[in-house]
Amino acid sequence: MSTDGAFGKGRLLPSLLGLVILVMGLALLAGGIKLLTLGGSLYYLLTGIGFVITGVLLIMGRRSALGLFALVLFASTVWALWEVGLDWWQLVPRLSLWFVLGIVMLLPWFRRPLLRGQPGGMPTVALSIAVVLAGLTALASQFTSPGEIKGTLDRDDAGVAYDPQPMPDGDWQAYGRSEHGNRYSPLKQITPENVGKLQEAWRIRTGDLPTAEDPVELTNENTPLKVNGMIYACTPHSKVLALDPDTGKTIWSYDPQISKEGAKNFTGWAHMTCRGVSYYDEAAYAKSDVGAPAAALSPAGTAIAASCPRRLYLPTADARLIALNADTGKVCEDFANKGAIDLRANIGPFTAGGYYATSPAAITRNLIIIGGHVTDNESTNEPSGVIRAYDVHDGKLVWNWDPNNPDATAPIAADQFYSRNAPNMWSLASVDENLGLVFLPLGNQMPDQYGGDRTPGAEKFSAGLVALDVNTGKVRWNYQFTHHDLWDMDVPSQPTLINLKTKDGVKPAVIQPTKQGSLYVLDRRDGTPIVPIDEVPAPTGAAQGDHTSPTQARSQLNMLPPELTEKSMWGATAFDQMLCRIQFKELRYEGQYTPPSEQGSIVYPGNVGVFNWGAVSVDPVRQLMFTSPNYMAFVSKLVPRAKVEAGSKRESETSGVQPNTGAPYAVIMHPLMSQIGIPCQAPSWGNVAAVDLTTNQVIWKHKNGTTRDNTPVPIGLPVGVPSMGGSMVTAGGVGFLAGTLDQYLRAYDVKTGKELFAGRLPAGGQATPMTYTGKDGKQYVLIVAGGHGSLGTRMGDYIIAYKLPE
Repeated sequence: MSTDGAFGKGRLLPSLLGLVILVMGLALLAGGIKLLTLGGSLYYLLTGIGFVITGVLLIMGRRSALGLFALVLFASTVWALWEVGLDWWQLVPRLSLWFVLGIVMLLPWFRRPLLRGQPGGMPTVALSIAVVLAGLTALASQFTSPGEIKGTLDRDDAGVAYDPQPMPDGDWQAYGRSEHGNRYSPLKQITPENVGKLQEAWRIRTGDLPTAEDPVELTNENTPLKVNGMIYACTPHSKVLALDPDTGKTIWSYDPQISKEGAKNFTGWAHMTCRGVSYYDEAAYAKSDVGAPAAALSPAGTAIAASCPRRLYLPTADARLIALNADTGKVCEDFANKGAIDLRANIGPFTAGGYYATSPAAITRNLIIIGGHVTDNESTNEPSGVIRAYDVHDGKLVWNWDPNNPDATAPIAADQFYSRNAPNMWSLASVDENLGLVFLPLGNQMPDQYGGDRTPGAEKFSAGLVALDVNTGKVRWNYQFTHHDLWDMDVPSQPTLINLKTKDGVKPAVIQPTKQGSLYVLDRRDGTPIVPIDEVPAPTGAAQGDHTSPTQARSQLNMLPPELTEKSMWGATAFDQMLCRIQFKELRYEGQYTPPSEQGSIVYPGNVGVFNWGAVSVDPVRQLMFTSPNYMAFVSKLVPRAKVEAGSKRESETSGVQPNTGAPYAVIMHPLMSQIGIPCQAPSWGNVAAVDLTTNQVIWKHKNGTTRDNTPVPIGLPVGVPSMGGSMVTAGGVGFLAGTLDQYLRAYDVKTGKELFAGRLPAGGQATPMTYTGKDGKQYVLIVAGGHGSLGTRMGDYIIAYKLPE
């Protein structure tokens, strides 16, 4: 049978392939022209031309198609190496599809009809060489690790006296284990040598699952406590469980029966979160030498000790602070108003769910100190971010600190109100009772992206760390990390207190992780930097009516990523990478702190942050920091008030139209994503790292997590995925971290960063793990695995404990 004619039997496959390549070429040509007009790369236009001609030649049955495609593939390989070098994940969208097409064209069914019985000649040789070169480039990239740091910490003890908080080694008595917030345990049973043998000891289900009445962002971010011979956990709906530490069996439970008014339609309820409860033991404080002497205890405390000597303080999602008997789960009726403080007092009206404490209160010998979450970007008329301190024994208000009225710390009168819309502390405070200081990581005055009408208090205290006198609430010092913040760079992490070894001797330090990537290390006595902080020039050109700060504070200890460029744009294929490049060029980006704009501005690092509420963990003996920096770009686009459509849907605090009622602009925020829903920036998006705190050098850093639970096919590609959760370290030399988008609890050798254990979880592990000693004398590691609504991980209601086999 004759094979003459464009679609003869022998030429059908090459012609069909030509048609596919022609369509690809036209798409590249159109996108390439658009990108070029924006000042972008010429590559896609030239490649589009090459594809169009190659497609036409294939349809015509010309063997010159082989030679032309060889030129396209060879030029693409050279271009890819020039742009990104031997970086495998960056090479994938630039070369993988072209490499596959080259192999297909060399297959006999596609190549022979073009040759018409003639020898292959130079076109076949050229294409073969181009395919081999592309393949060798891919192979060579398997032996490189761009962006990773490989090193080893060579010590187990830095010679600094450990300053433990008064508790048994096997307990975990506060969210960060102690009110110093270092997430360090002195337990040593689990080591790098045996951690790989960890087995599940027990798991329970709390029964607290999402309902139709809940907001999108229902989260399981709880770190349970182990104290008083029990495990204490709270759930998203503010329920408390007391569990047997060896079996997980429920000893008692308490349900505060929260009101969920307004949650379903997200009128103001951004989160449904309980990160933890706080514990207080009258007898333990009486025996310790921390803070004030035992004689300073109030008479009320003595009376309550008989009926409720060991207490849990539960912040609820409907803005209450409830005292529970830690032994029985019964409400401590003698505390405050029949066992509860109404946190709505004196703050004025707010939308249901728009104010409550998502994080546990700080506990001192005499005080409960608590802030509150205020819904982001709903309006300019939000509740105050006031910090309040209550008597730990009877619940009476002792002092209040309102950033808009910082000197008036005496308890507010019953008929008065705190200022509206003051900067808030939604995260956790840390306390140094010996210095008499409480450290507050502060957020912003709403809205986040427009600051033209901010108050003096907001300009001074927002997005910084404030140290208050623990007894009076008076400001002792403050340090602002982001000036006139327009990027939602509120300080999200609990400050970490450590006695730090420096060239000038050991100093009492506070380490503050931030969303913008700096790790600020300050002398906690007076706030002076221990690690130098530079004021670096920042982009200008804020929206009409607003302004920017000419400089921004950057610590010399930071985990900032390189600034984005067009070359940084990524995709699964060359096509979505090209579209991401177009998107990048259409948006405003002048580096970190590019002001929000009507054009749309890239915020990188994004408002989820390099570090978030998961904070860092610090080994005070090794003088090592263990952490998990994230790198995700976001987009902020200002919408003039007159152009905001009525009924514009707000889905969460990071998606949909953020109304900013009362401000001249609403804002649309979203991650910088491709049309197929993957990040436009190249991986890694999540890492795990360690820092030598005596030198401020990163010891090791590498990708963390896989794509297993975020792709249609459960293939665990090790790209490094974002994490939303914290870490812990142990004296045994092991660091633990969950939180990643894939469902694992992982363990690492803190000296080398080697992953030693990966326990598969039944749901997202967006929480901070903890460790304790059971009644059996064994060391356990525990994680809450319940998922995170807005992050999109699998939801559940699990608490799981691991230990070594008998």
